[in-house]
Amino acid sequence: MNKRFTHLTTSRFVLPVYLMFFSLLLFLFACATKKTDTSAIPPMESFPMKRMLELEKSIIEPKFRDANYNIMTYGAVADGKTMATESIRKAILACSKDGGGKVIVPAGKFLSGPIHLENNVNLHIMEGAEILFSTNPDDFYPLVHTSFEGMELMNYSPLIYAKNKKNIAVTGKGTLNGQASNDNWWTWKGSAEYGFKPGMPSQLDPNNLPKLMEMADTNVPVSQRTFGNGRYLRPNFIEPFECENVLIQGITIINAPFWILHPIKSKNIIVDGVNIRSHGPNNDGCDPEYSQNVLIKNSIFNTGDDCIAIKAGRDEEGRRVGIMTENVIVRDCKMIDGHGGVVIGSEMSAGVRNVFVYNNHMDSPELDRAIRLKTNNVRGGVVDGVFVKNLTVGQVKEAVLHITMNYKDYKNRTGNYTPQIRNILLEDVKVKNGGKYAIFADGLENSKIQNITFKNVTIDKVKANFNVKSVENLKLINTKINGAQTEYTPN
Repeated sequence: MNKRFTHLTTSRFVLPVYLMFFSLLLFLFACATKKTDTSAIPPMESFPMKRMLELEKSIIEPKFRDANYNIMTYGAVADGKTMATESIRKAILACSKDGGGKVIVPAGKFLSGPIHLENNVNLHIMEGAEILFSTNPDDFYPLVHTSFEGMELMNYSPLIYAKNKKNIAVTGKGTLNGQASNDNWWTWKGSAEYGFKPGMPSQLDPNNLPKLMEMADTNVPVSQRTFGNGRYLRPNFIEPFECENVLIQGITIINAPFWILHPIKSKNIIVDGVNIRSHGPNNDGCDPEYSQNVLIKNSIFNTGDDCIAIKAGRDEEGRRVGIMTENVIVRDCKMIDGHGGVVIGSEMSAGVRNVFVYNNHMDSPELDRAIRLKTNNVRGGVVDGVFVKNLTVGQVKEAVLHITMNYKDYKNRTGNYTPQIRNILLEDVKVKNGGKYAIFADGLENSKIQNITFKNVTIDKVKANFNVKSVENLKLINTKINGAQTEYTPN
């Protein structure tokens, strides 16, 4: 190759390659140094009404064939003593096989074990009807694939259960009575408050809840996480598992063993006009988990734990499943007793996004907090977008808004999974008595809570305006606390 050709090759071809390579390095450096947090994003200052309405419109109520299947036709006896489990099962199977419709539970008391729904079946509890669920754990066999506190396992069947079903419902003006009390399921909590005495079995025993946590953290297959008899983990009440198009409407639910409404890995869920009264341990009212497009409306929650607790799996389990809970609407509901009105966490390791809380009323001396978010560095997870509007609060014990990234962990474990919480809006809120704090927000130095906005908020009485640590972009717009227009100035 002559020198002239070599020179031309270098000047005309190699030099542009060097320039391209240099430009690529500059691009990669810019990407690496660009801020990826949301600190530069201004907090949302108006409730995203259009987004909420569009979401609600997309959640379609299931429809059913006009056909009725009365459980008494299949042998059920309304004496509250004769087990109706098999009669209800036969009616449900016949209804589904024929293309669906209503399985009718007429007026009267019916004793039952677990009820398993099938495709296109509406279990309709008529006014004056009451299903009394057995408190004998043996009646909740065979074990099914279910969940306990954000960890999957093979355990006692939920009282009403559906797995991989579509177009299902539980409706009517009747009552579902779990019959849980300090004489049966509740003692398993291991708390004297709920009837536990030394020597009784408890979920806290090493081979029970601690064993499940160990199995979940080490990814033991769910089929090998066999609990049930001798393991003392209580069943959920109503659990649609990997279901689509679910309606729970009109019913009254009392005396639950554990979590009450628990849609898990499910889509298009409507809870409408439900009245929940249950003050047992872990008696959350509604716990959507790994679920999308959930509408909770026109309902009353009077509970022993959180009224509504939005979940997304626990620790390693949640990170492996990796399904965010998103697009949840809570509107026109009443919250009475409970640890929190609308709560996110603590089992939320897969993350929660787009929660709309609209036109709700909360009031009780036994309601601890109105809006609560809770996680820690074992749970991790992301919460992005909690939008509250038209909230009225009579009284709460502790705080109107309570956020913590230092939620106390079982056995005080620590981890390396830094949580993120951002974009929290409370607009048009009226509070008579906010308890201890208007805002309690406990972030982390390496992961500050970002973008909290109070707009048109009036709190007539509260002991302290703020208890805030590691928060970025806390903004008050037209907010009055203890009779005075209030602003927030970071320390």
